[in-house]
Amino acid sequence: MEDAAPTIPEMHTPKRHGPVSVDDLQDPPAGGSAGRDIDHHLAVISRLPAAVLGTFVSLLRTDGARTQALSRRWRPLWRSSDAPLNLVADRALSRDDSRAALVSRILSEHPGPARRFSLHLLFSPDNLDEVDGWFRSGSLTGLQDLEPRWLPSFPHLKQLILFDVDILEQSLQSMISGCAVLQSVSLHNMGFGRLCISSPTHRGIGFYAPCVKGVVAFQELVIDDAPCLERLLPIYPDSSPATIRVIQAPKLEILGFLSEHISTLHLGTTVFQKMIAVSLTTKIHSMKILVLDSIGPNLSVVVDFLKCFPCLEKLYVILNRHKDVNYVWKHGPLDPVRCLELHLKEVVLKNYNGDRRAFTNLAKFFILNAKVLKEMEIGFFQIGNEEWVCCQHRQLQVENRASQDARIELKDDMDLKFTNHVHTHNLSIADPFDRSLCGCSKCVR
Repeated sequence: MEDAAPTIPEMHTPKRHGPVSVDDLQDPPAGGSAGRDIDHHLAVISRLPAAVLGTFVSLLRTDGARTQALSRRWRPLWRSSDAPLNLVADRALSRDDSRAALVSRILSEHPGPARRFSLHLLFSPDNLDEVDGWFRSGSLTGLQDLEPRWLPSFPHLKQLILFDVDILEQSLQSMISGCAVLQSVSLHNMGFGRLCISSPTHRGIGFYAPCVKGVVAFQELVIDDAPCLERLLPIYPDSSPATIRVIQAPKLEILGFLSEHISTLHLGTTVFQKMIAVSLTTKIHSMKILVLDSIGPNLSVVVDFLKCFPCLEKLYVILNRHKDVNYVWKHGPLDPVRCLELHLKEVVLKNYNGDRRAFTNLAKFFILNAKVLKEMEIGFFQIGNEEWVCCQHRQLQVENRASQDARIELKDDMDLKFTNHVHTHNLSIADPFDRSLCGCSKCVR
């Protein structure tokens, strides 16, 4: 016995003149010229190649299943790879509670691949297992377009990671807000323009945006109200939103990468434009770890961030070895930097070049001014011999360091970036940029 086509409820559409519809073809008139015309059109269309007919079937959306009733020629098309599934679960599919059951049956009978899955459903916790089964189904292999109009709420979901998903901004925000205990979100290569986060449970947010022909699609991230947010991580320096606004995040402790690719950074009422401080009216005392990438034209850029985060304990700076910079900063006893006096314990410099005077001045600044410094790691692209190391120590005035307990380590460091070390979702790691704290294969080398 041949498999029956999925039962699709009859559409309630008005009569209209024009091209022949699938409904018309299912019940042709018993005789007369109209019936003969339909049979003739069907016979002509049926001679087309399977790939062309499959495209027709796919364009019919969910109605494509009905074409199996036309003739033997059409029967296998709906289930073939020539007709990728185009499933629209809306009121036309079913006006009652049977809609979810119909979706399950269609997905069980179509082998895939899928071109489009449009969800017009409102889920309750009672049918989340059924929804989970949909997205694990082989029918959705190769899915190109996901259009969730109403998204499920996942009352127990704590971690959400999305890769390469095109989704409406409103749908994404609805989904995130519907997860009552969600703690971490990682959004990778997502296709949306703006995202506003307002959540009482979020502790970590990581993201990078696709860049097409030099244009980043993700234009703005707004942290509107996140009382538990601890870490905000733009994962790739050159793929950050043009604008980041942090309005309310009183527990924010970890921030980075910050780079010139972020045109405007709002931290309360403090504003940085391309890393340059325009206003320093808000100071964030909760900040403990900061990562600066390819910092701006002078040491004042670094100092302004230190002033913004007066309780900062650890600073990473990724230097640009190919950029001309001038790390000069003059300050007097009436202009102390609080974190240098009381809190900054660790400094990591990457891509260091000991032959660049500007780089030497930057490193020396921390050595001579960080009074509670415990450890400073200076990563060279290629470190020299013992005599060379002694020469670097003299240039850096290590013997005159402000904190005599500080350990200054010159390190051969071929790992120029931190992108493999950003564990947004692993909240048990105190510093997501410190690979020594993680035992995963990406960090242990």
